[in-house]
Amino acid sequence: MFYEDLSPYAYWDEGDRFSDVTDGMCFVSLQPAYARLNVGWLGAGRSWSSGPAPQDFTDRLLAVLGAQEANAMLGLHACDLCATPLPDSHPWYVPRPGHLRPSAGTGEIRVPGTQGTAFAAPLLIGHYVADHGYLPPRPFIDAVFAFDPYGPWPARFPGIRFPWIPDDAVLRHVDEE
Repeated sequence: MFYEDLSPYAYWDEGDRFSDVTDGMCFVSLQPAYARLNVGWLGAGRSWSSGPAPQDFTDRLLAVLGAQEANAMLGLHACDLCATPLPDSHPWYVPRPGHLRPSAGTGEIRVPGTQGTAFAAPLLIGHYVADHGYLPPRPFIDAVFAFDPYGPWPARFPGIRFPWIPDDAVLRHVDEE
């Protein structure tokens, strides 16, 4: 799925759903009061920027990817930039030989930007940066450096790593759907 960097987010129109990464069984759904901008929705045959990322950016991005998940989907999206498809026998969550990150994903992340704006990126962004040399736009890079996914979080949502969860949000269990 390709979207231009910094274009308005349009992939999932039912709000944002943040998974509690401590147990994977709870979530918070909300209609965002913030604008969402696309970053890292790359596709084969489409142009995208490449180049060396600033020092420590990849590690910081991978920390965000390890600490947060939004809009987890039931389907699997495999990287179409890789030269060969992922064999059925290869677990999707294991990096290909010679790669640093898995080349398939099931969800997204949100990185808070300037007040009122969040960047929406697929989980595959780590693979695109680490294994394909994708260079995200500077506002996203700056936001990743400014965001501490392991910082202090409200006790109500200890496994939801995003600062703009509204006060009236409710933590639900997957069995409550």
